[in-house]
Amino acid sequence: MKKRLGIILLFLLLFIAFITIWNYSYQEGLEESYIPIEENSTETFIPLESGVFKRSGLALEYANMPVDEEHQRSLDTYYDNRAYPGAPPSIPHPVKEEMSLGANTCLQCHENGGFVTKFNAYAPVTPHPEMVNCRQCHVVQNTETLFTENGFAKAHAPKVGINNALPGSPPMIPHQIQMRENCLSCHAGPAAPKEIRVSHPERINCRQCHVPKDKTVTDIEVFTRANITENE
Repeated sequence: MKKRLGIILLFLLLFIAFITIWNYSYQEGLEESYIPIEENSTETFIPLESGVFKRSGLALEYANMPVDEEHQRSLDTYYDNRAYPGAPPSIPHPVKEEMSLGANTCLQCHENGGFVTKFNAYAPVTPHPEMVNCRQCHVVQNTETLFTENGFAKAHAPKVGINNALPGSPPMIPHQIQMRENCLSCHAGPAAPKEIRVSHPERINCRQCHVPKDKTVTDIEVFTRANITENE
């Protein structure tokens, strides 16, 4: 009898251990299946600040690249290539393999940018080249069918020229920083939308003057705008 009870207790212990390990593994798997969004914080440190320096060595090259005035990207085309502001852009050209990885294909053109003869255009630069499985978030455009009519409210993209606390002051950053830490990716070179292309990409420490628009820290609505006229 005691032997039978011992076997039953051993079985119960093994079963409990199995359930505990399985539950732990399951919870760990959930944590690894998504990228947590950073919450706005009132801490003094700047999260992900190192990202602005990743491509700093190419700042002068971007500044010296010629701009094709007749075929520039604009914010309209920039947002037309996204399901909503902040969404991963779709791929506007054919790809060779359905499951191709960035290190072997996409990053050849999009890691550091430059002119691509095949498409007769400058390649937009990715702000996160370390994430080589590009097709996990970026999909090929499909213009053959339309979405069904729905009642979703359209998200409005950030506007240019209204994020300054004062006339002439550095504009604030109107979007989330995570996944877009490398400012030069979207704001420097001929592939950048003309409305947000900076005139000083060589000043690579962007966060020294431009701060995220976080109303818990800085609320530009409390400022009284100065009116500058020609006489002043």
